[in-house]
Amino acid sequence: MTIATRPQPGPAREYHFPTFERCTLANGLTLLIAPSHSLQVVTVLAIVDAGAVAEPGGQEGVAVLTARALNEGTPKYDGETLTDYLEQLGTSVGGGASWDSASLAMTVLHDNLDNAFAHFAEVLVAPTFPVAAIERLKGERIAELMQIESEPRELADEKFDEYIYDATSRFRLPLGGTAESVNGLTRNEVVAFHASRYQPSATTLIIAGDVEADSVELMVAGALEAWTGIAAPTVRANDKPARTSRAVRIVRKEDAPQSEVRIGHVGVPRTHPDYFSITVMNAVLGGLFSSRINLNLREVHGYTYGASSAFDWRREAGPFVIGTAVASDVTVAAIQETFKEIDRMRVEPISESELSLATSYLEGVFPIRYETTAAIAAALATLTIYNLPVDWYDTYRARISAVTINDVLEAARKHVHPESLQIVIVGDAGAIWEPLEALALGPLDVVSP
Repeated sequence: MTIATRPQPGPAREYHFPTFERCTLANGLTLLIAPSHSLQVVTVLAIVDAGAVAEPGGQEGVAVLTARALNEGTPKYDGETLTDYLEQLGTSVGGGASWDSASLAMTVLHDNLDNAFAHFAEVLVAPTFPVAAIERLKGERIAELMQIESEPRELADEKFDEYIYDATSRFRLPLGGTAESVNGLTRNEVVAFHASRYQPSATTLIIAGDVEADSVELMVAGALEAWTGIAAPTVRANDKPARTSRAVRIVRKEDAPQSEVRIGHVGVPRTHPDYFSITVMNAVLGGLFSSRINLNLREVHGYTYGASSAFDWRREAGPFVIGTAVASDVTVAAIQETFKEIDRMRVEPISESELSLATSYLEGVFPIRYETTAAIAAALATLTIYNLPVDWYDTYRARISAVTINDVLEAARKHVHPESLQIVIVGDAGAIWEPLEALALGPLDVVSP
């Protein structure tokens, strides 16, 4: 049978984010509970105001090191025994840290929640931080840094942040710390960081899944009501840019067959009122496979397998960055085409079809992002970290749909600044220096990895 015309999509189904309850325990701990009974599993996620921006000067990397070391032992169990016991319960507990917060997470069957949570609480509140474990984790970070030096893609990401931020900004240095700062950390710094930042009033505990709110509240109170302490004040990061005029840096990678290119500047905070128009604008510029930059560099010119743009959302202004990898001999041409797309985005309105494609995609994928308990918990973590309204997820699609062509044009003009673009290239300096210099984008220097 032949279908003469393609079926048209129907109207988007109404979407409601799972309902959740919020309460505060007597010790200041915030508890968010999101019952979801589709699967008999539960995700527990603790969000602590202990991100990298809160690190003492000279201790860069202590936030990540502390979070990763949480499950290395408690007063009752050493790390290996704790891991084995949790595995018998069908789960594991893992910690991590971002710029704005630290986290501890586990997902477990409903029937094993009580037992597993008792150990989760100990890991969060009373980690022992064995010296041997601290040294092992430091060694892993040093090895990771050595690997990054040989991996152009990750090296470009780190060198871009280093280049665009002011010398006094924590954002200038890697999230996990430098080799020098990590080597200088000891158990004492980890213990002190945990003691000052991991306090109940600085913690939000999120429990999503096959639970009832009343029983969860009793379980949490029983395990954590004795946890007391005064949290250190929230730290605001310095997001000042290194410069406001164009500049170019080549990170020397001799004989590299291609260049890793990063173009951008300091962006805007996550809570900026233009968030939705920026999101749609970026989708059209470089956020989707069908975006202008990707179609230009990949489909029209064949310079790359892929190019993209993104705003890295943080409490303070994270980077706006365009990234791609191209052959050395077309590095300058790819940069020129990228600049053309940026200028076009700021000068002329996008088409109705571009707007429709971007908003339809963003609206369409939104509900499927929150189909698991871990995803629901992560979404509630975002609400917590950025202090977003409780109805943010329920109104997301309507607010994306409300973005207009003019909103996109204004977002590009206000938040993408051609005169301030910073260019970082990891590649063969000998092959790209002269054509870059001839392009006269701004001061040009070359550094080693």
